[in-house]
Amino acid sequence: MADLAEQWAEQRPELGIAALEVAARVFRLQRILSRTAAKRLSEVELNEGEFSVLSALRRSGPPFELTPTELHRSLLLSSGAMTHRLDRLEQAGHITRIPDATDRRKVRVRLTPTGRDLVDRAISAYADTLTQLLTVLDDEERDGLSLQLCALLGRLESDGRV
Repeated sequence: MADLAEQWAEQRPELGIAALEVAARVFRLQRILSRTAAKRLSEVELNEGEFSVLSALRRSGPPFELTPTELHRSLLLSSGAMTHRLDRLEQAGHITRIPDATDRRKVRVRLTPTGRDLVDRAISAYADTLTQLLTVLDDEERDGLSLQLCALLGRLESDGRV
């Protein structure tokens, strides 16, 4: 990262490179976390997209169901991408689509017992992996980083920049 900043500073000294340095580090960290998580999730035969859907359902609490609209909005996906994921998960027996009790035109997506067992195993493996990765930071450093990232995201999201 220092090389990248130094190169831009040399080639374009008028640029403010502090933001580039932060963004480059965040992007690099995201790639590391994503690659590591994908490898661990593949051990339970899930990809990150499938895991995100099953996790959203599991976090919703009993009866572990949401509408497709609630899912695609919470996961920031198009409805088409969500439908594709739901089709794969339903074929695998991890979810089921059931008619909405109040509006027969709607469906609800429900986690099956098999899906719940799978996502519970996956989140345990995922959390263990992230914990191991972050052992390079002590508790104070990790908590401080978490607070700073939370503050940054909160400010960006609250003032309408994203």
